[in-house]
Amino acid sequence: MALDPCFFIFLLFPLSSITSFHVIFTSASTPTVAISKVEQDQEALALLTWKVSLDNQTQFFLSSWSGRYSCNHWFGVACHRLGSVSNLNLKSCALRCTLQNLNFSSLLNLLTLNLSYNSLHGTIPINIGNISKLLTVLDFGSNHFIGVILEQLGFLTSLSFLSLASNNFKGSILPFIGNFRNLTILFLYKNKLSGSISQEIGLLRSLNHLKLEINNLTGSIHPSIGNLRNLTTLYLHMNKLSGSIPQEIGLLKSLKDLQIGINNLIGPIPSSICNLRNLTILMLHTNNLTGPIPHSIGNLGNLTTLYLDMNKLSGSIPQEIGLLRSLNDLGLSYNNLIGPIPHSIGNLRNLTRLYLDMNKLSGSIPQEIGLLRSLNDLGLSYNNLISPIPHSVGYLRNLTRLYLDMNKLFVNNVTGPMPHSIGNLRNLTTLYLQRNKLSGSIQQEIVLLKSLNDLDLGVNNLTSPIPHSIGNLRNLITLFLDNNNLSGSIPQEIGLLRSLNDLELSIYNLNGPIPPSIGNLRNLTILFLNDNQLSDSIPQEIGLLTSLNFLELAFNNLTYPIPPSIGNLSRLTSLGLGHNKLSGNHFTGPIPKSLKNCTSLFRVRLERNQLIGDKAKSFGVYPNLNFINLSGNNFYGELSEKWGQCHMLTHLNISNNNIFELGVLPFLFELLLAKNNLLGSIPLKLRKLVDLQTVDLALNNLSGSIPKQMGNLWKLSSLSLSENRFMDSIPDEIGKIHHLESLDLSQNMLTGEIPPLLGELQYLETLNLSHNGLCGTIPHTFDDLISLIVVDISYNQLEGPLPKIKPFAPFEAFKDNKGLCGNNFTHLKPCSANLKKPNKFSVLIIILLIVSTLFLLLAFIIGSYFLFQKWRKRKTKSLEANNVKDLFIIWGHDGKLLYEHIIQGTDNFNSKHCIGIGGYGTVYKAELPIGQVVAVKKFHSPKDGDMADLEAFKSEIHALT
Repeated sequence: MALDPCFFIFLLFPLSSITSFHVIFTSASTPTVAISKVEQDQEALALLTWKVSLDNQTQFFLSSWSGRYSCNHWFGVACHRLGSVSNLNLKSCALRCTLQNLNFSSLLNLLTLNLSYNSLHGTIPINIGNISKLLTVLDFGSNHFIGVILEQLGFLTSLSFLSLASNNFKGSILPFIGNFRNLTILFLYKNKLSGSISQEIGLLRSLNHLKLEINNLTGSIHPSIGNLRNLTTLYLHMNKLSGSIPQEIGLLKSLKDLQIGINNLIGPIPSSICNLRNLTILMLHTNNLTGPIPHSIGNLGNLTTLYLDMNKLSGSIPQEIGLLRSLNDLGLSYNNLIGPIPHSIGNLRNLTRLYLDMNKLSGSIPQEIGLLRSLNDLGLSYNNLISPIPHSVGYLRNLTRLYLDMNKLFVNNVTGPMPHSIGNLRNLTTLYLQRNKLSGSIQQEIVLLKSLNDLDLGVNNLTSPIPHSIGNLRNLITLFLDNNNLSGSIPQEIGLLRSLNDLELSIYNLNGPIPPSIGNLRNLTILFLNDNQLSDSIPQEIGLLTSLNFLELAFNNLTYPIPPSIGNLSRLTSLGLGHNKLSGNHFTGPIPKSLKNCTSLFRVRLERNQLIGDKAKSFGVYPNLNFINLSGNNFYGELSEKWGQCHMLTHLNISNNNIFELGVLPFLFELLLAKNNLLGSIPLKLRKLVDLQTVDLALNNLSGSIPKQMGNLWKLSSLSLSENRFMDSIPDEIGKIHHLESLDLSQNMLTGEIPPLLGELQYLETLNLSHNGLCGTIPHTFDDLISLIVVDISYNQLEGPLPKIKPFAPFEAFKDNKGLCGNNFTHLKPCSANLKKPNKFSVLIIILLIVSTLFLLLAFIIGSYFLFQKWRKRKTKSLEANNVKDLFIIWGHDGKLLYEHIIQGTDNFNSKHCIGIGGYGTVYKAELPIGQVVAVKKFHSPKDGDMADLEAFKSEIHALT
């Protein structure tokens, strides 16, 4: 065999890339008649013409292509003995051009054409079909060809090797594929081919290797695949094949390598697949296969690799798995396997990787696991395993990765202390034991594992301090000890772990200061020390961690100002110093100016400290900032337009500060400004933030009307305007915010009736309108609020029936209103008396009485009208002469006449004229016959029939006049 022509130029490919077409050449037919000089000239001209189309660099490599005789030591060209070009091999020669200028019609005696591993592009020209019909090898693999695979290729019926792999071909897969009856190798992998695999594939009975992986092939695997009895390699993985695996797959008795993973295959693993006793590799992973693993799997004694992971297989792992003594890799993870790990697993002495994680395996880890002395990787996480980790694990001295981690709700209930034998695993680089029920202290043997890169013991019941010897693990990259019961301080030796990228010691009982040696960890990108009892100040050395992306120190007892060195952390994306339990972090003073340097910040939490400063000046512009919580501090000032440059900001919480003015805040969908000193009306700027989903402006000094434009915030799910000074009625537009789930307008000075549109908020779960001056009846639309869970309308002047839905049942929800009623509610009078069903005669009498009454009432109204007109003309002059103030002279006015005017002007004290509530009654708006508009207060009669406090009553009367 000979090396590829370009091998010595580029030295890119190992000996395994040597082609085999020279062997084919030696056995191929050669021309029996001498090639004429004209034909030789045509071959040379075809090649020279194509050479001209190459780029300059490639032409340099083909500098030997000159003259009129192509068989005269031309680079990459081999010839028959009679002088015709037989082989053209330019593999891996960095060719950059198309094939459009190559005249294939002139290469009539070509046997092999290998242009693979170049940068050829464009489409394959149609005249490819005119090339030599003797061609046995065609390799265009690993280029940049596009377009469909031409049907003219079907004319090349002598082909035994065809590779179009690793290009950008699209369309269906060779509809003429049945023409290639001599084909032994077909490589079409890594293209963009689509459609189904034609049943014509079953005609290629000489095939040894079929690789169609990494395409977009769909449909099922056709049963005709069973005709390919000489097949040794079948790759169909990474497509979109569906349906079940055909039983006919079991007829491929020569098959050694079967890979059909990463598809959409369904159904069980066919039992016939276990007839393929020559199989060494079986990969069915990442499909939707169901059912049990066949017990006949034990027949595949030559298997070295078995991947069945990421399916929906069920049942237990068969004992017969122990018969696969040649196995190196076994992957059964991400299935629904149950039962214990079979003891026969100990027979797999050649196993290097064993993954059983993400199943529902139960029982204990068998002691036989210690027999797998060749094991490098062991994954048993996300199961229901119980009992302590077996001592025999310590025998796995070649183990580099051990996963018993990440179990849901203590899924792996591996209990007790870690075995001392774990110290024998000196090659271990990864040890994951988190989310179990491990107890006791961190074993000293752990610190003997000096090859460790990743150590995760988080979410267990480990106790005692972190050992000082932890500093011996100098190769550690990640260290997770979070969510345990560890106590004591962080040892200074933590600063010896200079390779650390990720340090998480959060959520347990660490106390004392953060050691200054932490500044040695210059590679650290994540530092979580939150939820402890750390005290004292943040060390200045924190500013040395210039690679830090995440810093979380919340829920501690840290004090003193934030160090200015924190501004050195220019790569910081998440900063958490707030939300502290008990007295919490007690940071004081201003925000350091250097924080403006941290322009990569994405998430900031500084809430519940005693930080001070002008909000407009304390912070810089953070283009990536998405979330910031500054609540519970002493910031003041306005949200300046500078904050408008934080284009990614969606969550802003400045509750419980002294902010007094809103600025430009685009793109927000959460705005929390409760308990500040905001004054005046809700600014127009806020009404334009149409992406808002949560708004909390409670506990401020906002006043005026609730603007109708709030209805433009159509994405709102939560709106709180409670404990402000809003007046007038609730705008109807609030009822048009259809996604609203929580509405709180309590403790304001709202008046008028409840808008019926509020009853159309179908997603509303919480409604609080209490402590206002709302009057009238509750709209009947409230009966349709099926999502409502909690409601409070207490301390208003509402009357009429309560809605007949459960949230209105508690007395606290409606107490202290004017005249609410309900037939099925305690603490309320019925809305109407229960009457017997009247008979027909009674109904007739009632109708006659009503008609007679209406007739008399009409006559009375007409007579009264004429009398009133006559009286009005007589009194008009007298009324106009009187001073307006005389209308309300206490105890001396014409009370009967004025009373009639008031009754008329208020429609008999109709609630629509209600404008407020006083200490002893309700205030109404009335227009008198002379055109004067006055306020009239109707006093409630005391329950005991007597005036409880006459002097106070008189004082209020005089105050009103």
